Amino acid sequence: MNRTYILDGGMSRELLRLGAELKQPEWSALALINSPGIVRQVHDEFIAAGSDVITTNSYALVPFHIGEERFWQQGPALIARSGQLARDAADACQDRKILVAGSLPPIFGSYEPQNFDPSRVQDYLKVLVENLNPYVDVWLGETLSLLAEGQAVRTAVAETGKPFWISFTLADDAAQGNGAAPRLRSGETVKDAARWAVTSGAEALLFNCSKPEVMGAAVETTAAIIEHAGSDLQIGVYANAFEGEQGESAANEGLHMTRDDLNDDAYSRFACSWVDAGATIVGGCCGIGASHIHRLKRTLLRGVDG
Repeated sequence: MNRTYILDGGMSRELLRLGAELKQPEWSALALINSPGIVRQVHDEFIAAGSDVITTNSYALVPFHIGEERFWQQGPALIARSGQLARDAADACQDRKILVAGSLPPIFGSYEPQNFDPSRVQDYLKVLVENLNPYVDVWLGETLSLLAEGQAVRTAVAETGKPFWISFTLADDAAQGNGAAPRLRSGETVKDAARWAVTSGAEALLFNCSKPEVMGAAVETTAAIIEHAGSDLQIGVYANAFEGEQGESAANEGLHMTRDDLNDDAYSRFACSWVDAGATIVGGCCGIGASHIHRLKRTLLRGVDG
């Protein structure tokens, strides 16, 4: 993979912008139930903005968000619907190939590594993998907070034969902003995550759902380990636009406010710095919309054209 691949941005804020009803704890899962047409519209808008990869709207289709009973009763159909909507949008694009990434979220809650249960995780991941598999080109374990979650995704997708990407969310507190060594929200280091990824069989190691200011150090750290190992592991980044520190509240307890200063130009500058540091996959997470992706695509194209 020599080119830079452009991911999409955050699904939920675009759903809200286009009129979908979202509320906690179900959040973006509600759109699959009540307004799947708007989910498809979000995919279409990201493709029009320049995304080469769109991600299934399956992030909230876990008991943490929709409840245990609903997961087992309605989950398989909703998961399949999320895959079909993304696949249809990708296949409708006539001017280039669009990849569909199957979102495999943290089963027991975003930013909650202490809740990870290795004895139960495969029961839930199996449902996601089986129902997304007909529609996706690549697996994306995203917003993972600890290495064990990455290993769980690796195990869950092994028999599909499809490539997988692992994306960890980073600690983005004051210490990280002041130059502390990059680490996952579990406290594990990015160095250890990169060393694991190099030997995991993953096609790419990404970092997502953290402040853009902490991403550069993670990319540089990972690039050095990849070079030392002689690996062809790719690096990706898609940051969020949240205000403040995010580690104090669970992901389904409220609506995080987004930053006013992270406009299209500002985010594009961050993304270009990640590419300069070695990233070949860039996009956006929560609060990064189609307009951000459009500007990012144009900026990167200008860079390629000189």
